[in-house]
Formats: sequence, structure tokens, C-alpha cells
Amino acid sequence: MITTEQNKRLVLEAFDTLFNQRDYAAAEKFWSPDYIQHSAHIEPGREGLFNLIKNLPAKLKWAHGVILAEDNFVIVHGRYSGHGLPAPWIVADVVRIESGVLAEHWDVIQDEATREQSKSGLPMFGTSFAKSAYQPRCRATNDKRSANDRGAAV
Repeated sequence: MITTEQNKRLVLEAFDTLFNQRDYAAAEKFWSPDYIQHSAHIEPGREGLFNLIKNLPAKLKWAHGVILAEDNFVIVHGRYSGHGLPAPWIVADVVRIESGVLAEHWDVIQDEATREQSKSGLPMFGTSFAKSAYQPRCRATNDKRSANDRGAAV
């Protein structure tokens, strides 16, 4: 029987192989050919995921934080940066493992807040705020109106 620790190691190795090393041939062994994708941002199946990564900038970087597992489910709290969007993403990836491969995926995605945007004053990931060329500087405001109502660029 596969342990939760083995499942966590499997997910970490799979994500690093695909997102950081971009070794698609090696990554195939981690994802089921019948992979089920629930993310609204990714086309169906393993090919949908791989095609997304192939079309992202070469400086894409994935880093993991907390990882939890129960039975055949693994949840990874991670940061995706260098994807070409204005802010890094902080993501909770939920993966179901079947027969030793990633079989199904869900995610919860949020733009990473800057120090100025953080109401708590704490980073959303890790122990410090990210330094990203993509993340715009934002001045803090107590104005309760939305950015669009203030005429500010978001």
C-alpha cells in the first residue's frame, strides 16, 4: 500500500519535473493518460496541462509550501511566478492519485498580494513578500470604493 508520505513525494516530484524542469517526457510518467482536469484555466486532460506549460514563459517557476495528504488526496500550497501575468499566483492544488499517478486535479487560485495590498501585513506564501518584476507596485489606500470607481488602474 502506498503511504501518504509517498503520495506527497510523488506530487512534489511531478510538479517540479513539469513546472520547473519542463521535462515533458519525464513528466508523462507522473500524469495518467486519462487525467481529469477541473481547473477553469486549463484545457482537459494531460495534454491540456502540458500544452499550457509549453506556452508559458521559460521563466515560469513553481515553489511549494505546505503539503498535506489524506488517503489518495494531496493538497499543495504553492506559488507560481514568471507566468507573464501581473502578479504571481498563490495556489492550493488538490490532486487525486490513482495507481501511482496523478489522476485528477482541482485548484484554488489567488493573485499574490504585495506588502502594500496585504491588510494583515503578512505574506500569503512563505515568510516574506515576493519580489517579482511582474507584480505592480500599489499604494495603500483606505478608500473603500473599488479601483474602477476611483479611476485607478488595477
